[in-house]
Order: sequence, then structure tokens, then C-alpha cells
Amino acid sequence: MMNLSIPSPPPEWASFSLGPLTIHVYALCILAGIAAATIITDRRLRNRGVAPWTVIDVAIWAVPFGIVGARIYHVFTHVGDYFYPGADLWDIVAIWDGGNALYGSLIGGSVGAYIGCRRTGLRLLTFADALAPGLLVAQAIGRVGNYFNQELFGLPTTLPWGLEILPTAAMFPEGLPAGTLFHPLFLYEILWNLAGVGVILLIERLAKLGWGRTLAIYLIWYGLGRSWLEAIRIDPTSDAPLGIPANIWASFAVILLGTAILVVQGARHPTPEPSPYRDDAPSLDRLDGERADDTTSA
Repeated sequence: MMNLSIPSPPPEWASFSLGPLTIHVYALCILAGIAAATIITDRRLRNRGVAPWTVIDVAIWAVPFGIVGARIYHVFTHVGDYFYPGADLWDIVAIWDGGNALYGSLIGGSVGAYIGCRRTGLRLLTFADALAPGLLVAQAIGRVGNYFNQELFGLPTTLPWGLEILPTAAMFPEGLPAGTLFHPLFLYEILWNLAGVGVILLIERLAKLGWGRTLAIYLIWYGLGRSWLEAIRIDPTSDAPLGIPANIWASFAVILLGTAILVVQGARHPTPEPSPYRDDAPSLDRLDGERADDTTSA
């Protein structure tokens, strides 16, 4: 009988040289995810009447804040990996080696998006609603980078889609024999995220959302998926208050936040958003003029 499994890529595939530069596949996956989310969000904003590529004006704030937030969250939920006698503190900024927490990127990215939306005149929740499905696509693409780094897998399994992890990999659990197969959490999350895109688009087709309610569905969907994935994840260096990993606590908080947004915004705003722009937007006249020019030239 043929033994089935998912092989991990050789370590040398995780990066390659381009002249004096070392290009990490993980970083390329993150960049590809950002590009995909930007394109999807721009299309959705245009459908709401927003000037083309306004998303770039928000992204130049949201992306750097998101990357910094992702790294800070990871470092402070894995303190033992970075703060110990003789530790190289430069490892704290080595994001190309992996270790960028999604929940940290949501926190940091929200701050950056708030700044970007204030400068462009967009409603923050309108932008967040447009971003939601693109964010799931970006996360799915980013998980491919985890596969190349051999760093996102779950408990041992005998299932035919078990993931091979080299015993020399940094995250390979001590005490387990070489050849042990693990749940491919990177693949589970890719499938969960892509299914979430379909769920969001279907609900938007069936019901009038807006006012942050698409964002709420994203938070609930991702929080539910992430909580059960974290429950079977092998991550021995993650801090676990009360024996529960930090990311499960964060998932519970995200689910509660999404539920609160859905309920509160549904009660406060039973009618559709009048405009994707704030009433007090300082750049509203300029952007409206740009849209009128685009319409005339078309």
C-alpha cells in the first residue's frame, strides 16, 4: 500500500540569491498577499464610487503599521525566543525568518488604516468592509510562506495528507522520531480562508451589509477557524496564560468583537451607507471632482 503524505520543500528552497541579495520565499508570499488584497479592495471600493487607487493612499499607512504590529505581537507572545542570556537582539526584526502574527497585523494595520482613511476622507468601516475578502486572500497566500519555512503544523497524525517536517527544522518537536507526520495547518488555514471569501461574497449578495458588518463577518469567521487550528498547533515557545495559547485568547476576543459590531451596527444603521466618504472629509470635494473627471473622460 502506498504511503501518502505532503512533503515539505527542502530548506534551500526557502530562499535564493539575487546578486548580493538574499530573497526569502516567505517575504515574497507576504508581498504577493498584500498586492492581491490591494487589487481586490480597489475593485470593491470603485464599485462603491471611490476614486481609482485611493486604496494605495490608505495602504501606504496600513501596510507598514501592520507589519510592525505583526512582529511586535509575535515577539511578545514568544518572549523566550528573543530575550535570554546571550540572545542576538537583531533576531527581533528578522521577519524574513517567519514569525509575523496575524492578530498583531490587524491591530497595527487598523491604526495605519485609520490614518490613511482620515487623510483620504474615506469612512474607516467602509474601507474595512471592502478589505475583508481581500484580507482572507492575502492570508491564504501568506500561509504558503509558512509551508516553505516549515513552521506552521499541528499535532502528529496518520491521515494520508499528513505533513512531512524535517527533524532538523527549528519547530520539529523534541522527542518525536524522524518521519512523524503532522496536521498541515498551513493548508487547513488556506482552505478555511478561501471558503471565508465565498461566505462573505454570498452573504453580501443575499443581504445589505455595510457599516462594518462585512468586517464583522470576517472577524467571526477567521476567529472561529483560528481558534480550532491553534488548539491542535505545535508551537512550544508560545506563551499560554492559564494553559491556553495567546492566539486562542485573541481568537475569542476577535469573535466577540465581530459579534458586537454585527449587533450594534445592525441596530444603529438599518439603512445602507449614504456614501463611502465621511461627511466632514476634508478632501471630499477634490475626490468628487476626480470621479467626475473620470466619468467625463470615459
